Formats: sequence, C-alpha cells, structure tokens
Amino acid sequence: MRRIPALASALALASHPGPTVAVSLFAGAYALGVGADLALAALVLVAVMAGQLSVGWSNDWIDAGRDLAVGRSDKPAVTGDVSLSTLRTAALVAVTACAALSLALGAPAAVVHLAAVASAWAYNARLKSTVWSWAPYALSFGLLPSVATLALPDPALAPAWTTAAAALLGVGAHLANVLPDLADDAATGVVGLPHRLGRRATSLLSVALLLLATTIVALASSVPAAIAVPAVVVAAALALSGAWAALTRPTSRWPFLAAILVAALTVVLLVVG
Repeated sequence: MRRIPALASALALASHPGPTVAVSLFAGAYALGVGADLALAALVLVAVMAGQLSVGWSNDWIDAGRDLAVGRSDKPAVTGDVSLSTLRTAALVAVTACAALSLALGAPAAVVHLAAVASAWAYNARLKSTVWSWAPYALSFGLLPSVATLALPDPALAPAWTTAAAALLGVGAHLANVLPDLADDAATGVVGLPHRLGRRATSLLSVALLLLATTIVALASSVPAAIAVPAVVVAAALALSGAWAALTRPTSRWPFLAAILVAALTVVLLVVG
C-alpha cells in the first residue's frame, strides 16, 4: 500500500507539473474571459490538463535513455521510482482521456485541441532534435485559445492577434526552457533550434518573443493603458531577468519560471481585456 503514494508522487513529478498546471489554468482562465460559464471553463481546463499530462509523461518515457545517460537524478524514470511501462501506460491513458474530454467540448474544439496535443507529441518523438524544434510550440500554443472559443455556444476561432501572441509565448517559453539543458541535450544528440543558436542568442530571442507577445495583447485588447503599460514593464523585467540568469547561471531554472510568469501576466491581460 505504501507503494501507491510513492508511485503517485513519481507520476506527478514525471508529468512536468509546473507547465502542466500553468497551461491548464491559463486555458481555463481564458475560457472564462471569452464568455464560457464555469462548467464549460472547467471542462476546457480538465481536457487541456489531460493533454498536458500525456505530453509530460510521454516526454519522460521517450527521453528516458537520454536522461539516464546524463544522470538526470530529477527524473523518476532515471531514479527507478517509476518504470517506463508505467509511464507509457499513463501517457496513453491520458491521451485517450484527452480525446474523450475534447469531444465533449464539441467537434471543432476537439479537432483543434487534438492537433495541438499531436504537435506536442511530435516534438517529444522527433522534432526536438531538429531545427524545427520551435514549430510544435508555435502550433500547439497558437491553437490553444481557439480550443476555448470553439467550445462556446457560438463557436469561432480565436482572434488572429490572440493566436499570434499565444504562439510567440510558446516559442519564447521553449527557448527559455531549453537553456539549462543545452549541454546535456547536445551530449545526447538533441540539437534543436536553441542549440544551433547558442546560449546568448537563445536568451535574447526568448526575451524578444515573450515581450512581443505581451505587447501585442496590451495593444490589441481593450485593457486600459494604466494597466497595460505597467504590465508590459513587468513582463520586460521578468524576461530580462530570465535572460540574465541564463547567461550568468547556466543551470538555473529561473528563465523558464520567468517565462511562465510572463505568460500568466499576458493571460491576465487577455481575461481583463
């Protein structure tokens, strides 16, 4: 019986809980902001969380060999706290649940959401090691707002500026997330766009994309200038602090956390606006 809590803890850690929870909350909050009632917003949140769980578990399942090679002691599959077969089963169960929950949102929302999840799986399976590593983030995050708007009683794609901002946030977060792992990734044959650009260029590009996303929302939404301007200033400070940490403390996780905070700030602007 004591094995069950330990396994649950290992699965929680292997799910990449930070981004999984953050993206799910962002999706639910945006759904509320575009007019969904609480029940529909909750369904959007749960569907997105199922998809995110499948992405996190499939990542640790697929990357287990590489993680073991570089001694990633923060990975439950490396420490033996969870088996690869369990991770694989969890990922497949989660993606099946994601499909069912997405269909409950309606066919248009389901098609868009499942395309976003498939894109993320493609990153895990192959694209992370190519110059196109950024593309699944742009596609998956760019599609996410439309999952909410297509689930509404009067379904429609999200505005183009919202889609663009979400895609930019996704790519910016990808660049920031990879920074601490550049050396380990390169040692195991993972050479995506950030590895080809190098630490300095990746750090600066991440800042630019994150700040551009927040600026687009601040300008395109109906948020008052008294709120929008300070929000852009805070976003700039967060993004720059992440870049500074990446350049001065290569293994720091702050760049990715800063990117999540910028994304959270941008989602607040979307909801308020």
